[in-house]
Amino acid sequence: MGGEGVMVKEALSFDYSRYDFKDPVNYEVLLEPGLSERTVRAISEYKREPEWMTRIRLRALDIFRRKPLPTWGGDLSHLDFDSIRYYARPSDVKANSWDQVPEYIKRTFDRLGIPEAERRFLAGVGAQYESEVVYHRIREDLEKRGVVFVDTDTAVQKYPDIVKRYFGTVIPPEDNKFAALNTAVWSGGSFIYVPRGVHVDLPLQAYFRINAANIGQFERTLIIAEPYSKVHYIEGCTAPIYSSQSLHSAVVEIIAMEGAHVRYTTLQNWSKDVYNLVTKRAVAHRGAFVEWVDANVGSRLTMKYPSVYMIGPGARAEILSVAFAGRGQHQDTGAKAVHLAPNTTSRITAKSVSKDSGRTTYRGLVHVAKGARNVKSSVRCDALLLDDESRTDTYPYMEINESDATITHEATVGKIGDEQLFYLMSRGLTETEALNMVVMGFFEPFAKSIPLEYAVEFNRLIELEMSGAVG
Repeated sequence: MGGEGVMVKEALSFDYSRYDFKDPVNYEVLLEPGLSERTVRAISEYKREPEWMTRIRLRALDIFRRKPLPTWGGDLSHLDFDSIRYYARPSDVKANSWDQVPEYIKRTFDRLGIPEAERRFLAGVGAQYESEVVYHRIREDLEKRGVVFVDTDTAVQKYPDIVKRYFGTVIPPEDNKFAALNTAVWSGGSFIYVPRGVHVDLPLQAYFRINAANIGQFERTLIIAEPYSKVHYIEGCTAPIYSSQSLHSAVVEIIAMEGAHVRYTTLQNWSKDVYNLVTKRAVAHRGAFVEWVDANVGSRLTMKYPSVYMIGPGARAEILSVAFAGRGQHQDTGAKAVHLAPNTTSRITAKSVSKDSGRTTYRGLVHVAKGARNVKSSVRCDALLLDDESRTDTYPYMEINESDATITHEATVGKIGDEQLFYLMSRGLTETEALNMVVMGFFEPFAKSIPLEYAVEFNRLIELEMSGAVG
């Protein structure tokens, strides 16, 4: 198989060095590892935050200390909160022109394609490096129509009334230990406000980068879509490979008002030493439509379950989640659809691939509350195992409190058959190319649902992960 390995490497044009590089950085602020009240107060002081936000942080720290670690899901026993640095500021410049970004950060994001993305006519672009957003820009025509797209730190200063009204209302710090942690030490993230009736027809984009070892990144994203508005937000995440752990623990809150349409797309490509522990939730009012499109490639452990709470009649939710787990990885992902109003509908589609003893888990919830009549929900989970050592599990929870609800659940687990490989190889493909083709076809629903440049990147990431699947 050695010769075939050389051929595979030559055939793959995608190079992970685009992501796996570390920049030497002289940090303006780099807090010592460990979490304490002093740490939380220091973060707030460095940001020159109002007292009300400092109080929120300190209260959340108290909740974090009292909350136990989850005993379900992935193995968190090796996660050491005292070894993590909770704030790192590489630059005190927050630029709205790419020319203003410091050169060493600019080189990083040039390699990741951030300026290119802006030139592709995206509606807005933001870039976060470690704890701070270093670059943010939105198209002028959208700004004139009242659309706000800034980092969340800026929103606290410029739009305090909106932030105070919605911050922590969808995901309070009491929700879980990592939501409390994020609320205590959050930094950066995106704040989006779309006025009534305004349609943002092109995506808003943010890119999050962890550069140093033992760094925690805790962005906080808040999206408010006023009635009958529309917005699509895309985020990408990367980190280089280290031998020690890093922690990514974000919180995303979405409020979709009556008739609004919000789509949130994530392509996460964390390195295999990152714990990716994220809480993402939306509330959908009357007639609102919320879509989560979520891809997880990389990370040591991911625990993420995008949720939609349909609180208004006629609200809709669609969640598409895909995951790829290789050696030493556990992707514990899924979705939650909570029907709290009548005539609401949801659709959950989850697809996963495991190889080289990797593990994937689907963990999902469909809840129909008493009084939520005429609910329709469908769940489909498909898992693909590429060898005998890999593992996949499905944990669907159905809580149905109305007799007229229509609920369907389908789950399949399969392995690539010798007949499939033989047929494709008889057409001139190598074994690796044949495996790649089957896996790409399996993930096609996700690739078709995202913009072309992201689909190309996703396919190349999967090719890279697959390159060691044979031999």
